Parts: sequence; structure tokens; C-alpha cells
Amino acid sequence: MGGCFPCFGSSNNKETGGGGGGGAVGAVKELNRKDSAKDGSIAQSHHVNRVSSDKSKSRNGSDPKKEPAIPKEPTAHIAAQTFTFRELAAATKNFRPECLLGEGGFGRVYKGRLESTGQVVAVKQLDRNGLQGNREFLVEVLMLSLLHHSNLVNLIGYCADGDQRLLVYEFMPLGSLEDHLHDLPPDKEPLDWNTRMKIAAGAAKGLEYLHDKANPPVIYRDLKSSNILLDEGFHPKLSDFGLAKLGPVGDKTHVSTRVMGTYGYCAPEYAMTGQLTLKSDVYSFGVVFLELITGRKAIDNTRPPGEHNLVAW
Repeated sequence: MGGCFPCFGSSNNKETGGGGGGGAVGAVKELNRKDSAKDGSIAQSHHVNRVSSDKSKSRNGSDPKKEPAIPKEPTAHIAAQTFTFRELAAATKNFRPECLLGEGGFGRVYKGRLESTGQVVAVKQLDRNGLQGNREFLVEVLMLSLLHHSNLVNLIGYCADGDQRLLVYEFMPLGSLEDHLHDLPPDKEPLDWNTRMKIAAGAAKGLEYLHDKANPPVIYRDLKSSNILLDEGFHPKLSDFGLAKLGPVGDKTHVSTRVMGTYGYCAPEYAMTGQLTLKSDVYSFGVVFLELITGRKAIDNTRPPGEHNLVAW
């Protein structure tokens, strides 16, 4: 298989405990460092578009509750499989329109079937001129290779042939939470309350894993209803980790970074200062929870003045 990144170690060993390579951790840290060195300001954006827009307890000590989701052992390796562009073109019938699941500022997502295994997958083909650049692509591959939880989408592999950038995920048959909350067709029943609370609890468990079990902690930075995908039985999984960052460690309370996220979900203190904390994700979760309770969009410009922003309303 082709398309490996130079910074990835090659290994046939699978990490079963959410582990990854020390080199991979270093790569994530380097990408985060470069991101933090850039200044940015928040601007309004809609739906899938990104805006370019504390833990008070020390994390130095050993904590038996912590899982080594991002261990620092240099002998561990990335587990993501590599695919050639030809393989993924065959899986999606040359990216035919009937295989298209959705599209946005990042590119398009197709349903496909891997010829080698017969597995049904979702193939995310990044727009070379889109909002998700090479840095975000690298972060997503690294993060999802290192993090494993039942409420995080499973990354099967990736393709980096030439200038093509594609990600291969497990297929989530029920689409996104957004699909079941907003702009429903007349014949589609709204989610019942038990299902809504089940989705909220599952998304919270995914965040808990990122914040409290991953080591070092991970700030998701893009929690929204369109990024919560639903498996059979409405089992929720967080997806799209292109904006994720390693969180503060030791006695640090935040990481400083350019402001990125989605308008309507982004925590105001982060938008104003660029200081990112674990609580920034909690704010975004609160917005999603409001969506679940009210059935309203985070940002809806079709509503009367003063009601556009769900939180402000």
C-alpha cells in the first residue's frame, strides 16, 4: 500500500489500548506548536464551515484512572492503514454522485465498500482548496490513530497519494445528529426523549475520555451536532478531529492558539482571547444539549432578530 507520511513509523502491530507512537505524539505536539504560533481572529461562519475565525488539578502525577491514550513510549506505532487513491476510487465507484453522503467546506464524504475486505466505509475526500488543510489532515490521522473509545469514530485508514488527501472511517448508518434534529422531512419522526438523552450521554462519555482518560488530555475544539455521528441503535460517536489539540499539562490552565471552531458553538472566552481550555469543549457540549432539548439550530438566521443565536435566545 502507498501513501505513507514520512513522519509515521511503519509497523504491522495493532495497538489495542489506544496507544500510539512517541514519534506520532511528537508530531502532534509540533503541529500544535506551529498552530499556537499563529494569530487568528474569529469571524462568522455557518454550518460545517470553521471560523478562522481546567482543569485546576495538576496532571504531572500518576493517576490510576488515566489511560495511556497517547503514551510516550518511542516503540509504539501508528495503527492506521494506508490506501492508494486507486483503491478508494474503486471502493466508491470512482466517487459517483449516488455514493455521496454529504459535503461541506472540507470536501465530500462518500459511502464505499473496500474490495479487499468487503467492509462498508465512509471515505472523506478533502477539497484541495477547502477549509481542512494538510495540517488538519495530519492531526486527524494522528489523533484518531492514537485515541480509541466506543464513542469516538473509528479511523480505518488514510490516503496521501500525490496531492490527494482522503480519510477512511467506519460507516455510520444513521448519519449525523444534525440530520435527525433539523429540517426534517414531513414523513420523518423526531427523536424521542430517551434517544436524545442517550445521544447526549454518549457524546459526554466521548468528551470525558478525551479530557480525563487520554494522556495528555485532548481538546476536541469542534463539537457540534453535525460532528456527532450515529451508529445502529443511535449510538453516538464523535467525528472530525482536524482541529483537535493536546490540552494543558502540569500547572498550565490553558493553551494559546489561533481561534478555530464553528460559529454558534465556540466558547466566547476562547473566541475573545485565543486561550483554549477543556471547558471550551464543555461550552460546545452545552450548545448541542440545547439543540437536543429545543430542536432549534445553534445559529438560525431565518428566525426573528434577537433569536438567531440559540444561546443568546
